[in-house]
Amino acid sequence: QLRVVESGGGLVQAGGSLRLSCKFPTTILSTFNSMDMAWYRQPPGKERELVAEITSGRNTNYADSVKGRFTISNYRVKREMYLQKNDLKPEDTAVYYCTKTHQGHTDWGQGTQVTVLS
Repeated sequence: QLRVVESGGGLVQAGGSLRLSCKFPTTILSTFNSMDMAWYRQPPGKERELVAEITSGRNTNYADSVKGRFTISNYRVKREMYLQKNDLKPEDTAVYYCTKTHQGHTDWGQGTQVTVLS
């Protein structure tokens, strides 16, 4: 069974919005709040980069390129994390990956493609 499952990618016009979701189906609720969670992305032909993270202490951090446009959040009862993306730009085109880190171990999802049309 997959430990991290992303969804919500697709095609969108520049200036539009998308919300990515990430589910952690094998995570038990008691450990959810002790996990660090993050979204990464890999644009075509480029290295994978950190987009946003939410720590176990509920702190959030964003890449400079997405500050003010993207918002990371999570919902413990549903064991889900989200990335709300507004004012999308063609340079946001990438495969987006969700991760969770607990006790030094990181699990990655398989990624979801986001394509922003100019």
